[in-house]
Amino acid sequence: MTQIIKGVTKDARFRKGHVVTQEDIPVLLSLGKDHLYVWEPGENMLHENDAARILCDICKNDGMIESEVKEGKIELSAAYDGLFKIRKEKLLQINSYGQMMIAARHGNTPVKKGDKLAGTRIIPLVIEKEKMDDVKKLAGNQPILSLLPYKPKKAAVITTGNEVFYGRIEDTFTPVVIQKIEEYGAKVFHHVKLPDNHEKVTEAILKAIEDGAEMVLCTGGMSVDPDDRTPLAIKNTGAQVVSYGSPVLPGAMFMLAYTKENIPIIGLPGCVMYAKRTIFDLVLPRIMADDPVTSSELAALGEGGLCLNCNICTYPNCGFGKGW
Repeated sequence: MTQIIKGVTKDARFRKGHVVTQEDIPVLLSLGKDHLYVWEPGENMLHENDAARILCDICKNDGMIESEVKEGKIELSAAYDGLFKIRKEKLLQINSYGQMMIAARHGNTPVKKGDKLAGTRIIPLVIEKEKMDDVKKLAGNQPILSLLPYKPKKAAVITTGNEVFYGRIEDTFTPVVIQKIEEYGAKVFHHVKLPDNHEKVTEAILKAIEDGAEMVLCTGGMSVDPDDRTPLAIKNTGAQVVSYGSPVLPGAMFMLAYTKENIPIIGLPGCVMYAKRTIFDLVLPRIMADDPVTSSELAALGEGGLCLNCNICTYPNCGFGKGW
């Protein structure tokens, strides 16, 4: 039985197995419990705690820690940093079944060790065993949730632009990129500055991959000016282009391609250099978790793809990038 005192507590006042004594009666009355009801388990009905266990088992995957059952609810949290994924169609089917619920944070988002991932419970106190059997079949053999660990990667950064190559301005782009990828365990082992020459950029990308790069990041030259040749250079590597352009602001001029060995080649627009959060922040966790990004997924970012540039940034605990 839950006790709620505004501004003080919301917690289980009496738990399953508690033996009621005379001293408990004033507390029960304060909880609005003028009557106590006795339920005896049968073969065809499940208590809310047992049903929550079934829902938890449907959800739980590697890298997830479960809480003790409390008020008929079990919660899952992250055992390590990683990319949180959801089988959305299965989650929708189970939540549409009735009398039960699974509440989760958004999928395709980075989480930290200890972050809460999901909670499960049924709505009534007891439920038919047959219904929980149906839901288990509906979920299938794979957990609904997953937490993909990040894979340390060797990264190559190719800085393009005559203004940087000839020393007319300082390269302030590369330090930002290095800082962002190092947060996910990647290390830059190769960096080169090149002029706006698409043939040289293509050659540099292929050479970096030959030397062991597991991801290639190209900065500069991503706009629509005739001098911006980086998209052509990426295309000419022979990699499969997922998209040139994304419905995300900041980040419209983003480009993503994969080699036949699934090595990502990324063209980063100038906004990554100065904006706190961009398309790069949305895609990078998936790249680092070896979770391929598709063109349809990028297109889906149109809903939620507008960063509001809040005075205090709370990403990823905000609506930015929650469309996929």
